[in-house]
Amino acid sequence: MKKLMLGNEAIARGAYEAGVRVVSAYPGTPSTEVSECIAKYDEVYAEWAPNEKVAFEVAAGASYAGARSMVCMKHVGVNVAADPMFTAAYTGVNGGLVILAADDPGMHSSQNEQDTRFYARSAHIPMFEPADSAEAKEFTKRAFALSEEYDTPVFVRTTTRLAHSQSFVEEEERTEVPLRPYVKDVSKYTMMPSSAIGRHVAVEAREDRLAADVNGFDVNREEMRGTDLGIVCSGVVYQYVREAVPEASVLKLGIVYPLAIEKVREFAKKVKRLVVVEELEPFIENQLKAHGVPCEGKSLFSKQGELSVAIIREKLTGVKTEVEKLDLPIRPPVMCAGCPHRGVFYILSKLKLTVNADIGCYTLGAQPPLAAVDTVLCMGASVGMAHGFEKARGREQSKKTVAVIGDSTFIHSGITGVINAVYNKSNITLIILDNSTTGMTGHQQHPATGLTLKQEPAKILDIVALCKTVGCDSVRVVDSYDLAEVEKAVKEEVERDGVSVIVAKRPCALLDRHYPPACTVEDCRKCGMCFRLGCPAIEKQADGSAKINASLCVGCGLCAKVCRFGAIKEGRK
Repeated sequence: MKKLMLGNEAIARGAYEAGVRVVSAYPGTPSTEVSECIAKYDEVYAEWAPNEKVAFEVAAGASYAGARSMVCMKHVGVNVAADPMFTAAYTGVNGGLVILAADDPGMHSSQNEQDTRFYARSAHIPMFEPADSAEAKEFTKRAFALSEEYDTPVFVRTTTRLAHSQSFVEEEERTEVPLRPYVKDVSKYTMMPSSAIGRHVAVEAREDRLAADVNGFDVNREEMRGTDLGIVCSGVVYQYVREAVPEASVLKLGIVYPLAIEKVREFAKKVKRLVVVEELEPFIENQLKAHGVPCEGKSLFSKQGELSVAIIREKLTGVKTEVEKLDLPIRPPVMCAGCPHRGVFYILSKLKLTVNADIGCYTLGAQPPLAAVDTVLCMGASVGMAHGFEKARGREQSKKTVAVIGDSTFIHSGITGVINAVYNKSNITLIILDNSTTGMTGHQQHPATGLTLKQEPAKILDIVALCKTVGCDSVRVVDSYDLAEVEKAVKEEVERDGVSVIVAKRPCALLDRHYPPACTVEDCRKCGMCFRLGCPAIEKQADGSAKINASLCVGCGLCAKVCRFGAIKEGRK
């Protein structure tokens, strides 16, 4: 039966049909839906792990035990998982092990634009790259088979456009793959130097075998048309190429590492001009040139952002697509109405503190009018960076500096930063914005929510008790909506010596639907204080007065608390 599927849904279906038994992941756009979809299959054990490193280790353990397993993450999650990943390339697998990595050209929801294909080359791990949902399902199945045949983990790489685009997929029955026997083998699975030396030789031999065999794989497809122009491409870029230059011959690569060099070489002989069309880095282009295959690529196309049909058509044919430009107002990303983080950032901005923030909804605190955030680096970095500020600039500066992190991100990689700060006698204040979910990726569970990926009850990690246990000098809990309490706590804690923690608790406004009626404005004095909150429910009228959009307001009451004249009335329960 054919069904319209997102690329992410199709990957989940492919893993299911391939007989996957264990899937572990940490949510991250654009990969999140793979795990959410696969969790619906009762035959598959699926979980949210605290971070990608743990998720990889779970999948590797399941593979060694003889089960087909998969680990899913976005591109920056590959950085977190790199430690076990590089060594798993040495150990090889028992049951098939597939790594789903989703890149984000254009940085729709990411802090960088890195190209995961380089990880495949550096770690000596083969990589599939599907071009539509049908291939996403099929290539995932092929990846499990390849993993077991060549004794290696295998990447399936997607990008945002493929992950979140739909095309038709043929559903097939699940193949129940029996557990492979586990046999103790210290030389294969125990990576101490004496074993690793031998396994490195095995990795190189495996890669040489793959590099030769890949030239005959049918996932690398030649489409001959004219001979004037030949294009080498992969992934969703293939769809753009076919529409932009339908007369061109195309070599579509389904496996981007190792490259089918001999197949490309033969294709190049058939065309007068060879162009590599790829997003981000010249990964394919540079390898072709290194093997003596003349081609063009990044001399025509940028290393930044996404490609499109219009860009490819213009660069290859000179035909420019005219696009009507609409004079629309800029709409910056903004916290939702009633977001519990808003009040905390309002106070931090008011106190003119230096704020080391983290990855998540709290990055939105950097935008005006709050403009509270100074730094954002990566998951969990806020804690270590605040510690670094204190060690670099001294105690007096640390009184003007705080770290801000969310509950899910704290569990992901903030805990070790706190332990480091305590151990190294730091003087920092950490504010944990606890909204009881993994918010920006779409409300996934984590160890402190009490539910698993499959929505089963689970033990709840006590964040307050954890902070006390690792030695924090002060731990206090405040209501994120109580501005006076938040301000008092921040002023007191930044003056305290040692490592202090403020846990600001309130459920995400999109999850807590038990709202009082919307706030209202009566006799507005036009002072503009309420606009400093940046709440999308507060609208500025032509005369400068404030009006509250009742369809957006959740009745949190922050605007009433900042209004100096009592013109805003909170909704009554």
